[in-house]
Amino acid sequence: MVNLEIERVSVRFALPGAVVNAVSDVSLTIRPGECVALVGESGCGKTVLASALLGFLPGNAETAGSAKLGDVNLLEATDHELATKIRGRQIGLIPQSPASHLTPVRTARSQLEEAAKTLGGNADRAAERAGLRPEHLDLYPHELSGGMAQRVANALALVGDPWLLIADEPTTGLDRDLVDGLLEEFRRMVDDGHAVLLITHDLEAAHKIADRIAVMYAGRIVELGPAHDVLDRARHPYSRGLADALPDRAFTPIPGLPPLLTDLPAGCAFAPRCEQATVICEDRPVLTDDPHAVACHRPC
Repeated sequence: MVNLEIERVSVRFALPGAVVNAVSDVSLTIRPGECVALVGESGCGKTVLASALLGFLPGNAETAGSAKLGDVNLLEATDHELATKIRGRQIGLIPQSPASHLTPVRTARSQLEEAAKTLGGNADRAAERAGLRPEHLDLYPHELSGGMAQRVANALALVGDPWLLIADEPTTGLDRDLVDGLLEEFRRMVDDGHAVLLITHDLEAAHKIADRIAVMYAGRIVELGPAHDVLDRARHPYSRGLADALPDRAFTPIPGLPPLLTDLPAGCAFAPRCEQATVICEDRPVLTDDPHAVACHRPC
C-alpha cells in the first residue's frame, strides 16, 4: 500500500459568463492505517474533490495540481486506467444517495456478484461486512429502505477490498445503531491497515472515528490536524463555529452565508462572517506547515 498524495489540487467549472472555483489549492496526504474526515458546509468542495480523484468530473471541469497514488497521477489518468486499475480495486467509493446508483431492474445480489466477479472479490464476505443478511440480497432497489440501500452501497464499495475507501456522507438517513455499526466497520478497516476518507456533515461521527480532520471552506482547507484538537481546540474561527453549532455544545449557528464560488474574495473567504477579521484578512492566509495546521491570520 502507498500514500495518496494530493498536491495543490484545484477544480473549476467553466459556465457561460462565469467560472466556478469549486476546489482551490488543496493539499492532503492520506496514509494506510488512518481515517481522515473532510468536513464543512454544503457546497464547500468536498464531493468535487472526491469526484476528481476518481475521474467522475463533468466535461466542463478543469483541474490543476496532482493526486498521486504510487506512480499514477489520478488527475491525468485515462478513464480506462481508472476503471481497470483504480476504481474498486485501490479506491472504493460509497456515493451520496446510494439508491440512485443501483440498477433498478437487478437485485442487490446480482449487482454485488457482478462487482465481485469483475474485481476478484468475495460477495458474501462484503455483504456480511456491510451488515446485510441473505434475504436482503434478493430485493430490488425499490424494495430497499434508505438504510438498506446504504448497506448495499457499502458492500459494493468493499467487495474489491480497496486499500482506500471514500465514503461520501455515508451516515445520512441511517438511525444511530446503523451509524455506529458502519463506523465500527470503518474503524476495523483502518485498524487492518486500510484508509478511509470520510466526507461528512456528521461531526459526531468524525469525532468518533477520525484520526485527522480537514475542514474545508469555500473550496480550501482552512484547518487540518488531529481530530480531537480540531473539534475541541479549533484554531480557525470557522472550525470553532462548526463545533459550537453541535447540539451538545453552544448549538449556535454560524452567522451569514458562504461566498459565491463564482465571486470569491481575494483575501480570506471567511472574513465577511468572522468577528475577528481585520484589514490583514484582505490578504489570503496560507495553511501552516505543522501537525495542527491553520490558514488564518488571527487563529484562535
